[in-house]
Amino acid sequence: MSDRKVFANSVTPLPEDGITPTGMIVNKKGIEHKKQKMTLLFSLDPPKETIADLEAKVARGEVVPPKELQKAYSPKPADVKKLKDWLKAKGYKITQTSKDNSSIYAEHTVAKIEDTLKVNMVRVTRDGVTYTSAQNAPSLPKSVGAGVNAIIGLQPFRQAHKNSRMFVPSTGNRISKAKGAPAGPTTNISNAPPYLVAEIMKAYNADGLNVTGKGQTIAILIDTFPADSDLQKFWTKNNLPTSLSRITKINVKGGPLPPAEGEETLDAEWASGIARDAKIRIYASGSLSFVDLDRALDRIIADLPNQPGMRQLSISLGLGETFMSPGEVAVEHAKFLQLAAAGVNVFVSSGDAGSNPSASGHSSNGPLQAEYESSDSSVIGVGGTRLTLSGGGTVSSEVAWSGSGGGQSIFFDRPIWQTGTGVPAGNKRLVPDVSSAADPNKGAFLVFQGQTSQIGGTSWSAPMWAGFCALINQARSLANKPFLPFLNPLIYPLMGTSAFRDIKSGSNGAFSAGTGYDRVTGIGVPNVKKLIAALA
Repeated sequence: MSDRKVFANSVTPLPEDGITPTGMIVNKKGIEHKKQKMTLLFSLDPPKETIADLEAKVARGEVVPPKELQKAYSPKPADVKKLKDWLKAKGYKITQTSKDNSSIYAEHTVAKIEDTLKVNMVRVTRDGVTYTSAQNAPSLPKSVGAGVNAIIGLQPFRQAHKNSRMFVPSTGNRISKAKGAPAGPTTNISNAPPYLVAEIMKAYNADGLNVTGKGQTIAILIDTFPADSDLQKFWTKNNLPTSLSRITKINVKGGPLPPAEGEETLDAEWASGIARDAKIRIYASGSLSFVDLDRALDRIIADLPNQPGMRQLSISLGLGETFMSPGEVAVEHAKFLQLAAAGVNVFVSSGDAGSNPSASGHSSNGPLQAEYESSDSSVIGVGGTRLTLSGGGTVSSEVAWSGSGGGQSIFFDRPIWQTGTGVPAGNKRLVPDVSSAADPNKGAFLVFQGQTSQIGGTSWSAPMWAGFCALINQARSLANKPFLPFLNPLIYPLMGTSAFRDIKSGSNGAFSAGTGYDRVTGIGVPNVKKLIAALA
């Protein structure tokens, strides 16, 4: 193998036949999968000094125009040509290339992938689903792989999970009364769960402002689309505009999409509810595999020149960092870094299983860890709280939600902006950055499959914050200021001011809320009116 470059960062080594520590079953027997086709992502990076320059610009709050970004931070053309020529010579079908040439998507059979990348492909069963996956690290001839940093997609059992929790109501509460009701406006502003948009807006001092998100676009990355009828019924019951003209649906791969499960509906309903006049672009990846999520991120980046108002992106997905391969993290970080540099603020839910999320993200019996993508240093990680309102609509109490993901990254160094009261000593990125309501027991009003229900999770917090960002960006536009750069360097200095309400009690397992920053609620929840005053 001395003449080949090995990509140890691209897979997690699997044992011989048997059960892994995380409960997966590995089986090398059988050849029926050899004719199966797989799509892989071959990732190329621009020169390291270029990446370092981009990181510094983002940390300083600078914005790079998308066209300049694509030109200046693309990989070397010679590296791209060598890889593409080799892929074609080996019979790969190149299905897509990102506009900046950093990502080349190529398809081949499992048998040919084994031969050309020198990997052993085995059958891996996780949670009742069997995948064809690489057992060892792939490699390329050194002359071909010199500019390649990772090969993604060889272990499709590793997928992101959705960060939402449905609440099953007891008889007699507001859901039961509303369930199956006609789609007339909801006038019962009782400040009791499930919370309506108006109640949340008042709780975070975002009501009565002269901003509605007009002129802004919120992107949502998820695997499928919500039903138009659910959106319209949600808007009607919240006394919001009901026109579907502001919703654009992009099927990134163009193939069949999985059925709606509620996450996509929560994201779209609440982002559009908070920013009632913003446009919403839903990018459906088709699956939660990282290859498909990367493809969707590439599409979002490619659309930026023609979507100048698309300055906020909501993602309610994640996976514990210890379950990720370093290559997968590096590939996505390069894309998040480009988005931050272009002035797109990406809000990612921090997780729903506290400080110790499992591989499924639905239980708290995993290792102590933060979840990726919220731990990326180029996104805003959004944690969760338990919000209780009084009958008059004021906040009776707000404490950390026990399910709020948070912790210390194993991949990212401490950014220069992550400082202030409560930030513990250390040199690693901490999560989350901010928070808002998430506890499903004090959850959100949702219309899904024509029925009203109550839902929570940090999947509620992330689109909520994307909506708030759209309000701030509109306020900056009205004040003749440019749209926001990367938000984190601007808001950490506001910790302890009236722009944020500090959450000082509650725990997510290993970490407790306290004065200033904490690894459950970040720097706190927003006072949107004061935040707009500080930033616009």
